[in-house]
Amino acid sequence: QVQLVESGGGLVQSGESLRLSCRASGSIFRFISMGWYRQSPGNERELIARMTSRGSTNYASSVKDRFTITGDIAKGTVYLQMNSLKPDDTAVYYCNGQTGVAVESPVYWGLGTQVTVSS
Repeated sequence: QVQLVESGGGLVQSGESLRLSCRASGSIFRFISMGWYRQSPGNERELIARMTSRGSTNYASSVKDRFTITGDIAKGTVYLQMNSLKPDDTAVYYCNGQTGVAVESPVYWGLGTQVTVSS
């Protein structure tokens, strides 16, 4: 069983920064990509940043130029540096790991970490 554990969330003021961490543990795993999603009350979970095992990255337009994803996919670690935070960034942030491109490929999720940005 693979487990993803997020950390680093918290309460900050608008304009401040936070760094989220995600580490995989458990059974042997091999992710092809890891990413960060977020979900705020009343909204669907949305992808905000993803990194592949080859190092390519992509971002949601709402966070591009403010957030940076880094990590070592082979080791099951990924980070999200969040700068210039806004109240709209308030959400529960989830780490995600994908093991393949096929629909039936296992996907793993963390339990989430709360990020709250006050104005």
